[in-house]
Amino acid sequence: MSTRTRLIGGTLVAFLALAGAARADTISFADAVSTLATDCGTDIKKFCKGLNLGNGRIQNCLEEHAGKVSPTCTATLSSVSASIKQRLAAQSSFTASCKHDVAQFCSGVKGEGNVLSCLNKAKRVKEGQCGQTITDSGWR
Repeated sequence: MSTRTRLIGGTLVAFLALAGAARADTISFADAVSTLATDCGTDIKKFCKGLNLGNGRIQNCLEEHAGKVSPTCTATLSSVSASIKQRLAAQSSFTASCKHDVAQFCSGVKGEGNVLSCLNKAKRVKEGQCGQTITDSGWR
């Protein structure tokens, strides 16, 4: 992987990490970068070359050139952004979503990683709101 590809990939992760929520399967940050590099790499090079990275600049650039950006890139950017927003929202809501299940199944467990491991082992948690939050967070 070239330095330029890594730089573009890192930028895409950075701008996607600033997002918010939804439901269903989410995409990992690594898969988001790969998908966007594949589907939007040409458009990024063409319309956003030399752009300073971070703060959503790549996303904003692509949106500013929406009429010129390939339909594939536009669709991919939309779906990947929605999925990343969903993942981040699920991660943010984990404590509140799983409060009841933690009390019921993992009350004596200390440490977030240990609590998450405990919840992942509890079969009944997998079907409820907490289970969906864990899945959407990418932690299962």
